[in-house]
Amino acid sequence: MNINLEYYKFFYYAAKCGSITQAAEVLSVTQPAVSQAIRALAKALGTELFVRNGKGVQLTPAGEVLYDYVKRGYEQIRMGERKMLEMTNMETGEIRIGASDMTLQFYLLPHLQRFHERYPGIRISVTNGPTPETMHYLSEGKIDFGLVTTPLSHRKGFQATPVRMVQDVFVAGERFRALKGQTIPWSRLRELPVVCLEKNSSTRSYVDEFLLARDAALHPEIELATSDMIVQFALRGLGVACVMWDFAAPYLERGELFELHFETSIPERAMELVTNEKLPLTSASAKFLELLEITT
Repeated sequence: MNINLEYYKFFYYAAKCGSITQAAEVLSVTQPAVSQAIRALAKALGTELFVRNGKGVQLTPAGEVLYDYVKRGYEQIRMGERKMLEMTNMETGEIRIGASDMTLQFYLLPHLQRFHERYPGIRISVTNGPTPETMHYLSEGKIDFGLVTTPLSHRKGFQATPVRMVQDVFVAGERFRALKGQTIPWSRLRELPVVCLEKNSSTRSYVDEFLLARDAALHPEIELATSDMIVQFALRGLGVACVMWDFAAPYLERGELFELHFETSIPERAMELVTNEKLPLTSASAKFLELLEITT
C-alpha cells in the first residue's frame, strides 16, 4: 500500500483538533486541502475515518484505532526533531573520545574542562587506551576522534593534525646518582635495569626503533601499563625509566629524579588529533574541534 505520508499528518491534526478548519489553520493550508487528503486516506484504507458533529469532526471506531498508532508515530517523529534541534543548539549530545593517559593529561583535559563549562548538557565519554587501541576504535566508529602519539602504523583513511610535540627521556633516582652529569653511550642501557611501557604502545615502538638502530635494543626488567607508575618505580630506585618528559617534570624540578644524558637525544615526536575520514562528526564533536581550532 503506497499512501502519501502527508495524508497521515493532515489526519493527525484533524483528529487532534476535532475540526477540519482548525487543522487547516495549524498546518497553514486551505480547508479543502485537508478535506481532500482525509478523503484520499479513507479511500486508500477502505474505511471512513471521521463523522461530522455539531462542533466539527469526530473519529469513527476505525479512525480511533488508526489515530492511536499515528499519534504515537507522529509524536515520536516530533520528539526526534526536537532532540536533533537540541543537539544542533548544543543543549544535548555526546562526544566520544579515545585518548591515552599521556594525551589526556598533557593536552586534552584543560580543553575538556573549558568545553564542559560552555556546554554542560553535552555528555563526554573518554575511552582510555594506547595509540593502537585508539586507532582500532576509530576505524570501527566507536569514538568520534582520537588523541594519539606518533608513530602511527596506518594513516590511510584518517586525517591527523599535530597539536603539540612530546619528548621521550630516561630518568633515574638516587640509586643511580653516579650517572648524573655524565654523557652516556646508548649501549650502556644494556647494563642497566630499565623500566618502560608495555609493547602495545606507540611510545614503546618509537623508542625501541630508535635504540635498535643504535645497537642498544631494550630488554627491560620491568614493563608497565601507565607512565605514572613508571615514574613511581624510578623514584623507588627500581630502574632507570623511559618516560615522556612531562610525566617526570615535577620530580626533576624537585631534584627527586634526574635526566640521563646520552650521546644523542631521542628526537621529538608528535601528539596528533585523528579523525576517520569516512565518518561525519556530530555537532558536539565538530564544536569541540572548533574550540581546539582544528578543521577537518
